Parts: sequence; C-alpha cells; structure tokens
Amino acid sequence: MKIVYFDVESYEREFLDKNNDGKYTYFLDTNPLNDLAPIKSEYADADIISVFTTSRVNRKVLEQFKNLKLIALRSVGFNHIDLDYCKENNIAVENTPGYGNITVAEFALALLLDVCRKVTVSYSEYKNARVSPSNLIGTELCGKTVGIVGLGAIGAAFAKIANGLGMKILAYDKFEKEELKQSLGVVYTDFDTLLRKSDFISIHAPLTKENYHMFNEESFNKMKESAIIINTGRGELIDTQALFNALVNKKIAGAGLDVLENEQTMTDFDYMIGLNRLDKSILEQTIINSRLFQLDNVIITPHTAYNSKEAIQRILNTTMNNINEFVSGKLQNNVVR
Repeated sequence: MKIVYFDVESYEREFLDKNNDGKYTYFLDTNPLNDLAPIKSEYADADIISVFTTSRVNRKVLEQFKNLKLIALRSVGFNHIDLDYCKENNIAVENTPGYGNITVAEFALALLLDVCRKVTVSYSEYKNARVSPSNLIGTELCGKTVGIVGLGAIGAAFAKIANGLGMKILAYDKFEKEELKQSLGVVYTDFDTLLRKSDFISIHAPLTKENYHMFNEESFNKMKESAIIINTGRGELIDTQALFNALVNKKIAGAGLDVLENEQTMTDFDYMIGLNRLDKSILEQTIINSRLFQLDNVIITPHTAYNSKEAIQRILNTTMNNINEFVSGKLQNNVVR
C-alpha cells in the first residue's frame, strides 16, 4: 500500500514516520497539490493520498493518480476536493471531524477581541512610538449581541464562550438545538434578522453551493454600521469585494478573517511564481485580498484557527485511524455521497 502525504509540516513528520514505518510505503511531501505543477512520477501509482486544506485537488490533479482509492483529509472541510470525480471513480474521501471545535472557537474569540479592543493596532502604535489614544478606543463585548452563523460543533463551542462573556446570542442554522436554547439562551432566527440585530457576527458554517457569497453587498447593507464580522469558516462565504466596499464606505466597522477567497494565491509558492497562469477572476481576487491587508479595521490571519497542539494531535490520530481502518476494509468518516 503506497501513501503520499502532502502539505506536511515539520511537526507532523515524527508522528507520520512512527505510524507508517514498516506498515506502508509512504512519502512525505511539504508541497500542496494543485494543477499548476505535475506530481512526481513516483506518486502516480499511490493508493492513498493525504492532504490539508492548502491543497486544491481538482479533476486535473486527480487524473494523474492512476491507482487512487482513498483521499485521507487532515481537515473537516472538503470543498477543496472534486467530490464528483471521486464518486465517478470510486475514490473514498475521509475527513477528520471534531478535531478543532474548541480550538477554532477560541481563535474566533481572539479575532473578535483583537478587532474590538484594537490589540494589534495598539501593539503597532506602541512599537513605533506613535501612540494615539483616540485611535485605540475599543468596544466591550459584554452585553452585546453576537450572531452566530452555523451552530454545528464549532459554532456551539463559540456560543458557550460568548455566553460566559455575558453576550446575547442569535443563531442562524438549518437545525435548531433545544439544549443550546435552554443552557445558553440561544435564540434562533432568520438570516435577515440576525444581520440587522447583531453587534458582532461570527461565521462557522461549512461552504456549500447554496451559501456561496451569503455575505454580499445586500447583506452588508442590512448590518449595523458598528458591526464587526468574524470568519473562521471558509473565505468563499463572503464576497470579498463587497466586504472591502462595506469596510471602506463604513457600512460596517471591522472584520477579523482567518480565511479568504482563493487564499492559496497568497501563500502557495506555485501560485506566486505563476500568476500568468491564473485566470482574470482569481487575479482580481488576489488584488482585493491584498488591499484588505491595508485597512486598519481588519485583522487577517493565515488560516491558522485550527493550529493548536491539541488539535494537531487529534487531526493526526484521526487521519491515521481512518487510513488503518480503510486498509482493513472499513470505511469511516466518508464524505462522498
């Protein structure tokens, strides 16, 4: 059984060596998968590949693997995988659910606190010996209303933290959980009401065809001018051009973003040296992303909300368990329907 792990970080190597050595033929590759660079010839007959969200595994990429049976994701999300191709070619795709519920929720709070209390701005001004107290006036969280979009495991963990800080909680989700209403005082509502009444909005929804760009110009126009939006879900849930316009025109007050649309062009070396190979829309998106970094009321981090010691260990444990069970003939955490 041949396995190729892509997107491998230095802190993952010891675990992967220990758990693969003597059991499988395996390769550890630091590079992500994308359709800008062909795979190495020794990878073509891999039975299993494992990737993180930094890989973009589309049809063109998958067609290079002639013997592929399983994609073992080191993530919960799977919108970066061509599931239609996998279904057509009987390739299982297994994710790692539940690894980052607390970790991501805590990071979303960190972003919210940073934007509200201007932590990064304060640090920058102090470091450069140009402190202006009027620029550093913040906003308290206690007593404010936070709207949570997506009340799955991560959204529920965020709701618990928000409740502990004395915040009122509105929620938008397809499925209402009675226990959250009872224990945390969560009030489920429609999307428009959440937009209009929330002082802060934290996005924890998965990306689907239905909710692509759910935050658009119309959405931002319905929000309070004092509102702050936090996104640790997926970048494509927000129309970035509409967000940029809303921030510049003071339709909303600020944003904390751990994810961006087409974020791979900001960090993946293959994209950075091959901009001439990108289509017009992705080039435009890259420019808009870059412009967001120039705004004082925006904090942007490099898709790192998952990145805690505890969560990484859970990711690796679940990934390895998924692979071992698959090899023994058992399918678990499969997302191909």
